[in-house]
Amino acid sequence: MKCLILAAGYATRLYPLTENFPKPLLPVKEKPILDWLIEDIDASGEVEEYIVISNHKYVDHFIDWALKHSQRIIVADDGTESNEMRLGAVRDIQFVIDEMKLSEDLLVIAGDNLLDFSLTDFISYAKTKGTSCIMRYYEPSDVKLRKCGVVEIDGGDRILSMEEKPENPKTHWCCPPFYFYKAVDVPLVAKGIESGCGVDAPGSFIAWLSTQTAIHAMEMPGKRYDIGDLDSYRAVQKIFKAE
Repeated sequence: MKCLILAAGYATRLYPLTENFPKPLLPVKEKPILDWLIEDIDASGEVEEYIVISNHKYVDHFIDWALKHSQRIIVADDGTESNEMRLGAVRDIQFVIDEMKLSEDLLVIAGDNLLDFSLTDFISYAKTKGTSCIMRYYEPSDVKLRKCGVVEIDGGDRILSMEEKPENPKTHWCCPPFYFYKAVDVPLVAKGIESGCGVDAPGSFIAWLSTQTAIHAMEMPGKRYDIGDLDSYRAVQKIFKAE
């Protein structure tokens, strides 16, 4: 299995911190956000290689960071240099699939989130289900639901429908940016793009894929901290410092 980390955004809401520095490498408790994620995932023993997709503006920062690690980490450059040029998460995923000729199981995660639980449980869940999988958590706020992916499931966790940023959310199950692609589904990213799935949000491909094949959604066993702006970054620093 390989792990693809989405880190090609420009994090404009975190300026000036990220004006010349990538958000996934910002320190939390004196450790880059990406280190927290990789150290956790690596404990599963399932991932043989990590691929970080960066934009061209920040790629050197990621290369310097990767050189300090014992894990096999490859840094890919999507060639963009500004927020206006960005490819979108789904096109970045396809870029890496093409560049690296990926054909195995693939764990795809956003590089700007911190968790108080282990993603190793998610990997185990996906292997048990034998399908591509996502995660879900209960979100009571309709306002927040309109800004994320919302999923309907049956009694066995199988996705019935999924919609990104719905005007009228069908459920309160919200989907964080953590995905497991079965090897057989990896080539379908290109087909999803060709079929018109959205490309900005990574969940847009899953929403399309769920109309083509079975996908299951594991209930998230803890909290996720999404670092989107300066206030949320300061809040996460306080939470982790107190632990």
